[in-house]
Amino acid sequence: QVQLVESGGGLVQAGGSLRLSCAASGRTFSTYAMGWFRQAPGKEREFVAAVSWSGGSTYYQDSVKGRFTISRDNTKNTVYLQMNSLKPEDTAVYYCAADRRALRVVLVSNRNEYDYWGQGTQVTVSS
Repeated sequence: QVQLVESGGGLVQAGGSLRLSCAASGRTFSTYAMGWFRQAPGKEREFVAAVSWSGGSTYYQDSVKGRFTISRDNTKNTVYLQMNSLKPEDTAVYYCAADRRALRVVLVSNRNEYDYWGQGTQVTVSS
């Protein structure tokens, strides 16, 4: 059983920064890509970013490119999402997720390719 626990959400003014963390346990963390998704009220859950199992490759949704950075520390079984220049439209519950396929070469944004999810952490950006 894989467990993912997010932390680091909160309330921030537009233009500010937050760093989300996701601690993983229960599976060989270092062999699976990890992703961040978000869900705003009344909207579907959407892909934000993904990082390969090694940390060497990343993939971003266009709206967060240049503002968000995903990274991981396999020695700590943790994935991070550094969010800068936050906008009110970034307000959502943010979820981390684990890729269902080990050692995937091409990162994916389809949420059906992720089989374990955290409980989510709220990010609110005020204008």
